[in-house]
Amino acid sequence: MRVYVPLTLPGLAEAHRTGQLGDGPLTAYAVTPALREWYRSDDIEELEYAALSRAALASLRLLAADPGAPRRRVVVAVDVADGAASADPGRGLDPAAPGEVRLAGAVRLAKAAAVHADAADAETDVAAAARALDAADKGDDDARFVVDGAEDHELLWFATQEIPQLIG
Repeated sequence: MRVYVPLTLPGLAEAHRTGQLGDGPLTAYAVTPALREWYRSDDIEELEYAALSRAALASLRLLAADPGAPRRRVVVAVDVADGAASADPGRGLDPAAPGEVRLAGAVRLAKAAAVHADAADAETDVAAAARALDAADKGDDDARFVVDGAEDHELLWFATQEIPQLIG
């Protein structure tokens, strides 16, 4: 199963240093029944893109909580055993939860298939989105527009061998 783990650049640097993503449990995003229902598509590529997008929003939330981190969203795509990721059935109807899964323990970075990250030219929009996120969550339409501005930037694909250049 492919899961998408939201991080920041300092989080990616830590994963590179230790060889693992977090200590567990980890929140990640994947193609789940709730995501399929929310997104309403049978195309697996579209569904995986939706899961990646959910992880990118979670990365933005991490950035909002860490003002010292560079303003670039980071998502690591990792292949795990099917039973390693579990969805919380109690959050199935939560509009913030489609695609959210929990990984019980740390995941070796060696299992990563790729890293997705913003280009440097997205930093201004991502910084503004991180500042506006709380207001957007409270229903402010202008703030939602600012958050959507960050979502307009496509995350770039990087091979895991490129991690040192990303964090350097």
